[in-house]
Amino acid sequence: MGGKQHCLTVGVEEEFLLTDPVTGAPAPKNAEVAASAKRAGIDLQLELTRCQVETSSRVHSVIGELLDELRTTRRRVADCAAGHDAGLLAVAVPPTVPEQFPVTETPRYQRIAHTFGMIAHEQGLCGCHVHVGVPDRETAVLVGNYVRPWLPVLLATTANSAIYRGSETGYASWRSILWRRWPSAGPPPYLPALADYEAIVAMMRASGAILDNKMVYWDIRPSESFPTVEVRVSDVPATAEESALLAALIRGIVTMGLRSIAAGEPPAMVSGEMLRAAYWNAARFGLDGNGLDLVACRVVPHHDLLTQLIRSVEPALAESEDLEFVTRAVAALSGRGNGARRQVAALRARGDIGDVVAELAGATLEGCG
Repeated sequence: MGGKQHCLTVGVEEEFLLTDPVTGAPAPKNAEVAASAKRAGIDLQLELTRCQVETSSRVHSVIGELLDELRTTRRRVADCAAGHDAGLLAVAVPPTVPEQFPVTETPRYQRIAHTFGMIAHEQGLCGCHVHVGVPDRETAVLVGNYVRPWLPVLLATTANSAIYRGSETGYASWRSILWRRWPSAGPPPYLPALADYEAIVAMMRASGAILDNKMVYWDIRPSESFPTVEVRVSDVPATAEESALLAALIRGIVTMGLRSIAAGEPPAMVSGEMLRAAYWNAARFGLDGNGLDLVACRVVPHHDLLTQLIRSVEPALAESEDLEFVTRAVAALSGRGNGARRQVAALRARGDIGDVVAELAGATLEGCG
């Protein structure tokens, strides 16, 4: 795994669920775990519910170095959680869950809970956000149009939320279905310019659909905190290697998109209706089912769409020296399955939700030493 210094920079944020180590039930201990992590030199973000924490990687040019950090951080945060009698799970919805989650006691999160009611209290949803460095916010909006058609494939690849409340949901990514209840979440619109993005955001704020710009939950957005385009479509992947794979693919798409912008080549025009249909297929069937080729308008297995994606960004992957890693990681993923397949297999083996929790706990620290 290489990554030359002139390649675009990339960073990853992973959200994790804190659980009771015996029952697998969500454990409202994020403040305690974050305090321990702080003493260990790790800054954890508190998420909407007290059962979640979020890690943020440093900025990287080399995917191999990013993977090393993701693995180290997962292990260290898991150790901090264990110190408070909690497990750390890379899972996008809790396999076993109470009716409501306690909301983190910060003024902003309490205001969100008051405004949005049960949507906030039924959260516990964990995603993965990939940031790729771009020159400015205008560029972030424009390059997002080139990423947009690939979002369903990225979702299918990382799907990791098949079990909820102790039962199969029938979906590979139930998080994606639940997440879209928020008025500002899901597939982004096609945006001709930054001014169009800002106009829609201003309208959502004026209407009360969002309380601030950080509540723009579209799956692509210009980051409010960093000079990056932020891609937010993914479930938190089961393993650190899958998160690094996701980052490599997204950096490849953004790299090729920037080249298309420079060459005056327009992005594929995909309607919102077709994109939502492709999202549903990705959420329902995951990597092992069929998806939609949004350019050719045909039904294609998601594995074939992933191969198509890799071919389309191969020049960028070769230049960043990520092609070998991506090829190997996809082959491993196809063999063992993503988080969704692993969850379902664990539950069907004996019908014991404890087996699902154990499988997820193992995957969370797979390769982490």
